[in-house]
Amino acid sequence: MLTIDSVTLEVPAPAPAQDFYTAAFGLGPRLRVGASDAPTTGFRGFAVSLLVSQPGTVNSLFGDALAGGATTLKPAAKSFWGYGGVLRDPYGTIWKIATSAKKDTGPANRHIDEMVLLLGVDDVAATKRFYVDHGLTVAKSFGRKYVEFATSNIKLALYGRRAAAKDAGVSPDGTGSHRLVIGSGAGTFTDPDGFEWKAGE
Repeated sequence: MLTIDSVTLEVPAPAPAQDFYTAAFGLGPRLRVGASDAPTTGFRGFAVSLLVSQPGTVNSLFGDALAGGATTLKPAAKSFWGYGGVLRDPYGTIWKIATSAKKDTGPANRHIDEMVLLLGVDDVAATKRFYVDHGLTVAKSFGRKYVEFATSNIKLALYGRRAAAKDAGVSPDGTGSHRLVIGSGAGTFTDPDGFEWKAGE
């Protein structure tokens, strides 16, 4: 199983961004920041999903992020699948924080069960083939709608770009840099949608 070591979010000012991410989410070495002024507008084509154990933890993480300057895209709320919401951090990255549980079973905490990188791509089937050719194994696939790969540490999933934007509560329009680098043992390459991978350190 391929391990995705980290995702690096590129920002104009890394030091305050690192402070924000540490205080809001506490993801440790899974989340890094790098310096970049690469032009980017609108939807960057991806979101990071944090899966947790209960609604109280969703609220705790949401509250910390909002206190640090994030803005709400979808308020945390109950749904048929559980409880969750979506926000955009002060540096433009979209975060989905959710749980499949509908009730708390204990005190709220900051433990994140799973981190998932959701890429919005133009052609799910073509990008799926690209990643399989680069050594990734498909764990789940729903035709041209959604693909999840068998990766550890950080999970990787593909949506169609419009579906990913709709799920996040934003317009699918956007241009320029993704401002994202994926670190893993898969090697150094750029996928069909311009997402950059670098060999893990």
